[in-house]
Amino acid sequence: MSPATLTALPYDRLLLAFDPGVSPKGGGLPGLEVLRTVVNSINLFGIVAVVGALAVSLGVWAWGHHTGGHQAEANGKKGAVVSAGAALGLGAANGIVAFFSALGSQVH
Repeated sequence: MSPATLTALPYDRLLLAFDPGVSPKGGGLPGLEVLRTVVNSINLFGIVAVVGALAVSLGVWAWGHHTGGHQAEANGKKGAVVSAGAALGLGAANGIVAFFSALGSQVH
């Protein structure tokens, strides 16, 4: 954008009108495939950890229920809900990022 174009715009629109020309480009970085593999492995590790946390939480919930330990039962329920939410977040992470990336690309 030339300086003459910038001075023709009103001051409050000056910062919003500047376009830096940056857009995502696949394959632009070396090691991008390795980074994808690492992120996929971290996601898999998180899902496996959530399965373990869910199993422990359900066990605590059942133990608290059968022994009359109301606090243990409540903590087991809480752990089960948090584990389910974490599983939902980990499973939907790619779709959430893709949704907001597509939404952000529509902003002009």
